[in-house]
Amino acid sequence: MIESLIALGAMLTLVFLRVPVAFAMALVGFIGLGLVRNWNSAYAMVGSVIYESGFQYLLSVLPLFILMGNFVTESRMSRELYAAAHAVLGHRRGGLAMSTIVACGGFGAICGSSLATAATMAKVAYPEMRRIGYSEKLAAGSIAAGGTLGILIPPSIIMVVYCLLTEQSIGKMFAAGVLPGLLAMACYMLAVAWVVRRDPAAGPKGERHTWPQIRHALSRVWAVLALIALLMGGIYVGMFTPAEAAGIGAFLGFLFACCRRTLSWRTFVNVVVESAKTTGMIFVVMIGALMLANFINFTSLPGDLLELVEHYQLSPLAVIFAICAIYIVLGCVLESMSMILLTVPVFYPLVQSLGFDLIWFGIIVVVVTELSFITPPFGMNVFVLRGLLPGVSTQTIFRGVMPFVVSDIGRLTILILFPTISLYLPRFVS
Repeated sequence: MIESLIALGAMLTLVFLRVPVAFAMALVGFIGLGLVRNWNSAYAMVGSVIYESGFQYLLSVLPLFILMGNFVTESRMSRELYAAAHAVLGHRRGGLAMSTIVACGGFGAICGSSLATAATMAKVAYPEMRRIGYSEKLAAGSIAAGGTLGILIPPSIIMVVYCLLTEQSIGKMFAAGVLPGLLAMACYMLAVAWVVRRDPAAGPKGERHTWPQIRHALSRVWAVLALIALLMGGIYVGMFTPAEAAGIGAFLGFLFACCRRTLSWRTFVNVVVESAKTTGMIFVVMIGALMLANFINFTSLPGDLLELVEHYQLSPLAVIFAICAIYIVLGCVLESMSMILLTVPVFYPLVQSLGFDLIWFGIIVVVVTELSFITPPFGMNVFVLRGLLPGVSTQTIFRGVMPFVVSDIGRLTILILFPTISLYLPRFVS
């Protein structure tokens, strides 16, 4: 265990010294294995990890889902999703903030990125909420919190990476994210209701839309909803594999952008290049994390953790809550992908040996990772909004997300205590 703790400490030190996370993990894993075993093994490990990461068929899911999300984002569907939610909920007190949550959920289901969801909705929803008279705290807080739905509601890039690390079914993982995603939206809307109940001026009512206006707004989003239903439904019933679904989604996303006449040759090139950059970043981080994980698994850390649990007779639930606390602390210094890739190979053998379902644990990991996007001092969604909304201070945004953080903690507790919420739908996936 000592070697593993030293390695983790060295990796965090390199991160604080501004060494890119991927290179910090790769360097520590390579040197650690070379010192503990031998340098020939370290060199062989580097070659095998890079080769297997580049040629694994299931990894084709990542660039294709990223490409689909970028095509749909380029079609400017975010405005229609927000308009539809606004038409239904905007007349309520706090309704525009609730509309933002719903629109973030819909957009995140296609985009799969929390940062992109928050950045996009900041441009769409924030000016409208401020025009109506919403407080800066509620307007910015609802966008930052809503953006976290991008990694929970399937298809999610984080979920795909988790399944690759733990050898779980991507289809079952996507199914497991549906009910927790709906629960997340409901909890966030309750948080908005609580805020406006305490301070009605924070979220005044908007204008009420007529039924023809509501039908018109909903008719503008049928195509994207059909795309989500086709992909998820096809995976659930076994019509096609997640990799095939990703390919179909990328092609339909391309057609969707073409039909909306938002895709020129220049934007097409930009979408492809941006997708390649994002995919490359994920692969580099994944390779670095796998190199570090290989070294840690070569040491006695996984077995030592289990012995520690047995020695102190800790209950399985206490172990899960302790792991969640570790994730919340790590979220202060690491971004979500690095955190998942670094910790999952260490924790999942322990969780599996305690008798927990790894699909359920994956949902818990994703939910607690969501917290890292909005918790101080380094909530990534908060700093994205700070850059897009220069008139709003970082302190104001953090104060605005606090009710949603409390909501997240309550939701995390519910999902831990009631695993059926996450495991009900996966039972129907072959």
